[in-house]
Amino acid sequence: MKKLIQAREYVDDAHLPSHIHPVIKQIYATRQVVHADELNNSAATLHDFKLFKDIDKATDLLQRALQAQSKVLIVGDFDADGATSTATLMQGLAMFGFAHLDYLIPDRFSLGYGLSPALAEQIVTMAPDLVITVDNGISCIAGIDIVKGAGIKVLVTDHHLQGEQLPNADAIVNPNRHDCDFPSKSIAGVGVAFYLLIALRSALRDAGYFEQQSPPNLADLLDIVALGTVADVVALDANNRTLVHQGLARIRSGKTRPGISALIEVANRNAARLSASDFGFSLAPRLNAAGRLDDMSLGIACLLATDINQARQIAGELDSLNHERREIEQGMQVEAQAVLDRLAFSDEQTPDAICLYQEDWHQGVIGILAGRLKEKYHRPTVIFAGGDNGEIKGSCRSIEGLHMRDLLERLNTLHPHLISKFGGHAMAAGLSINEQHFSEFKHAFEQAVSAKLSDEHKKCIILTDGELPSDCFNMEFAQQIKQAGPWGQQFPEPVFEHTFELVQQRIVGEKHLKLVLKHHSGRLVDAIAFGVDVKAWPDTEARFVKLAYQLDINEFRGKFSLQLIVRELQKVS
Repeated sequence: MKKLIQAREYVDDAHLPSHIHPVIKQIYATRQVVHADELNNSAATLHDFKLFKDIDKATDLLQRALQAQSKVLIVGDFDADGATSTATLMQGLAMFGFAHLDYLIPDRFSLGYGLSPALAEQIVTMAPDLVITVDNGISCIAGIDIVKGAGIKVLVTDHHLQGEQLPNADAIVNPNRHDCDFPSKSIAGVGVAFYLLIALRSALRDAGYFEQQSPPNLADLLDIVALGTVADVVALDANNRTLVHQGLARIRSGKTRPGISALIEVANRNAARLSASDFGFSLAPRLNAAGRLDDMSLGIACLLATDINQARQIAGELDSLNHERREIEQGMQVEAQAVLDRLAFSDEQTPDAICLYQEDWHQGVIGILAGRLKEKYHRPTVIFAGGDNGEIKGSCRSIEGLHMRDLLERLNTLHPHLISKFGGHAMAAGLSINEQHFSEFKHAFEQAVSAKLSDEHKKCIILTDGELPSDCFNMEFAQQIKQAGPWGQQFPEPVFEHTFELVQQRIVGEKHLKLVLKHHSGRLVDAIAFGVDVKAWPDTEARFVKLAYQLDINEFRGKFSLQLIVRELQKVS
């Protein structure tokens, strides 16, 4: 898919403080920062927990459970948000004195997502007094009915979109329930869990619980909250940026738990210089690997580890699982590409949607494959793998302009026999269908996407922040860019564009292109383009290249130098 490098349109930035560097001020303005308060990442700027619907009911349930020392079971999810949410409540509730805490993560291959009826039957045999869901529950109607029918209290904490019916829980804390006024609708599941603890501390303080003891310092949990927020690829609005900023600050200053320290080590990152992108590209994949290939309890055990040696051992296991996940993914990519090649895709003839199924593909990796193909072809993609009892499981990824969960809901309305179950967000969703319905679903999915997707949204455009002034083309400004974050989903790290003279080029690793470039100022700079088409590069005929790039500071053997991370590389004739 040919990509168009295009600079963002200028936005009036006069409303932002004059002391901000003019380039960074324009970057903020184009990311829709409308008030200087949005750039204040102090904890005091976090939204008030009282804005959550049912937060009083939730804290009342927890206070009663604490007073009675009830058995509390946390039901999580098998991704990084679910793992960090579970760890947050396990550690957070223990800080208050809860003595009987346990957690349960459904097996993704046999039980699937959330508090399903099968998982509910298992929970009933465990006989907890209170079940707390994290990062799931809002759509678990039947499962929660079973648990409630056994006389067990249920507190739902979730952030996924509400369906037509709410579950019959004793309290539901979710910013995306229709009657909730909490402003940050994009908060991750781990953020909701963290807010629940803030609310509980306030309620216990009002009840005089801390007259004989100090209240817990919940800021100790912000490293987990930051990791889960970035890992779940939620929009980094001002509230989420504050959570991530605060978590990163603690990690950089050495105030982090052994499990996260061990993940940083095994990922070969520098804790003192850790960025939000390190969460997303280095730590989260290792944590997610447990839930994709094995049991997410391993990831939670890493986060809960109190001993660095134990944490390192678990992190090593997670790293091995991540290597295995990569091998599986690479094999699936080759197979998927072979199918697409037979369809003879081209820039001029790319279909509006991609829908593939192979019975022996790995359920835990299909989401990553869907994401890779979506990135390559800039089309909404759904990938199916074999399941049980005649059902196949699919993972969807979307592009701007098409809300994936809404599309599945429309398909479910138009073709009620097609989809067994579904859920998700705008950019990512999951579903199950009967294997014999695959062809019919594929046709309906492609038709629905074609009807919804405009020609403009089909264009693969890399938006940049324009040409960087020559006096900003240095390490000092690169450091300012890093400090201006955290950057992430819907608050993207700045990307600049420029046409460079190509001085040197060579492949490193399997398919990474190392470049030496000459800026028009005469300065030579190193650059690296990851995952290039080795059939096209190196190109000995190329003398000039147009780049969309990010400024980076490379550290090698204790020395620092300016480096460009290439997001798009185009030969200039």
